[in-house]
Amino acid sequence: MFKRSLSLCLLAAILVALLSPAALAAATAKPVQVFDVAAGKVVKTVENNAEYQQYAKGWLESVTGLSPQLKPDEKCGHVYRIPLEQPATVKAGKLTFQTDDVFLFHCPDKPSVLLVFDAQKKPHLLSFKANLQPFLKKIGSPDA
Repeated sequence: MFKRSLSLCLLAAILVALLSPAALAAATAKPVQVFDVAAGKVVKTVENNAEYQQYAKGWLESVTGLSPQLKPDEKCGHVYRIPLEQPATVKAGKLTFQTDDVFLFHCPDKPSVLLVFDAQKKPHLLSFKANLQPFLKKIGSPDA
């Protein structure tokens, strides 16, 4: 009887751990996508994990302000989409808002920019300062 109740307790503990909000978020996280601008389609999809979340959050923390560009350059090589597991706060000058998706427009010969949307789905193009090489290598970008 004691062994059976111990087994049930262990099973219950495992289920609680697996069904925790963090575990559920990790299990249901939308994937990271690579969009090839020239091809006009998503060319790669990878599992969204803690490392990609850290890259995106680091970029958002390094925002220097709104981008002087009026729109992203459609001639860029690739656009990388990292859906966030938890909304992140973005600060750009006097503007502060939450976002749950980060789009990185990476052009090898131009400064990269971030495109994010606030809660009202208003787009914001952001300048930032971050080393993109670790991310580009991890995702397998030809621009790495």
